[in-house]
Amino acid sequence: MLPPESATLESVSAEFGVSIPTLERWRSQALAETGAWTRNCPARLEAVIHTATLDEQASNAWCRGHSGFPQDLERWRTQAMNSFNDDATETVSREKARADCKRIKALKRDLKHGQKALAETAALLALSKELSASFREGGDE
Repeated sequence: MLPPESATLESVSAEFGVSIPTLERWRSQALAETGAWTRNCPARLEAVIHTATLDEQASNAWCRGHSGFPQDLERWRTQAMNSFNDDATETVSREKARADCKRIKALKRDLKHGQKALAETAALLALSKELSASFREGGDE
C-alpha cells in the first residue's frame, strides 16, 4: 500500500481478506504516526511525478486519496527542481575548483621564481657594494 511496493488497496484486500475501509484506516494511521509519506524521498518523487500531469482538482483528489497535502507536493516539486540545478552548479563548481588549483599552482611557481630572482639580485648588490668598498679603501693597490 505504501512505496516502494505501492500495491492497490483492492489487491491487498483480496490477498489478505481485509476490508478496504480497514486498510484505508490502517494506511492513514501509519502515515500519520510515522510521517512516511513526508519523509520518504522516493515516495515524494513518485508523488511529484504522478501528479505532474494532473490538473489542480485531480491533484487534490490524489492527495486526499494518499493522505497528503497539495502544499507538500508543490514544495517537493520545487525541491526536486532545485536539486537538478544544484547538480549543474556542483559540476561548474568542480570545474572552477580545478581551474583555481591550476592557477594557484602557476602563481606559486611564479612567486618562487620571483623570490629566487630577488635573492640573486640582493646577493649581487651586496657583492657589488663590497667590491666597490674594497676598491675605495685600497685606492692605489
